[in-house]
Amino acid sequence: MGSVIITGASSGFGRAAASLFAEAGHPLVLLARRKDRLAEVEALLQQQVPVHIEVLDVRDQDALAGLVDRLPDAYRPIDVLLNNAGLALGLGAADQADLADWDTMVDTNIRGLMYCTRAVLPAMVAQKAGHIINLGSVAGNWPYPGGNVYGGTKAFVQQFSRNLRADLLGKGVRVTTIDPGMCETEFSEVRFGGDEEKAAAVYSGMVPLSAEDVAETIYWVAKRPAHVNVNQLEMMPIAQAWSPFAVHREDPEP
Repeated sequence: MGSVIITGASSGFGRAAASLFAEAGHPLVLLARRKDRLAEVEALLQQQVPVHIEVLDVRDQDALAGLVDRLPDAYRPIDVLLNNAGLALGLGAADQADLADWDTMVDTNIRGLMYCTRAVLPAMVAQKAGHIINLGSVAGNWPYPGGNVYGGTKAFVQQFSRNLRADLLGKGVRVTTIDPGMCETEFSEVRFGGDEEKAAAVYSGMVPLSAEDVAETIYWVAKRPAHVNVNQLEMMPIAQAWSPFAVHREDPEP
């Protein structure tokens, strides 16, 4: 059974997905920035399967260079690359946004995903098998106030995934984008700079998706027969739906 490489594996979707793939017997290659949190996941899951961890930032192209070559034989072939690392920062209007936040989102959600894909893809093409699963967001499909650059980065994930499918036709490598809606993880806490009260208010009075909900969807997609490619899967909690178009109306003249 081939290995599964997961970015952002120390929490949220990544950690939950790692648990499911471990239960199925897949060796795991887990990447994250937080050494202590990553070590916790390693200690938990290495009782079930081989676990190789690398403490790195997906924005660091040099750190990702040679990733596949560094892997011991126990982690070959590579069955799945789960590009999960990503974040949103702030919810301000574009004219008031922090440019540093925009840069961080672009560097992580776009460049980081590109770098990881490019590091792993040649090995998948050489083995004529593999599956790249990219975590997008409903924010890449539907606009909302304050979603500006975050939504733009997730729209990139969707179109990049489609173009990968075009490039990989006939090479045995599958590509899927999974686009979750409201999900209670560390996402909102990170978005609001660690403000736990503000983050909790996002999910007040409703039942959001859980990390486990999304992980089960990731696992289901990965376990489709090799000839089946799920191109894109969008999911929301039942309490979430689309809103009417916003219309600005001027006050009538007195």
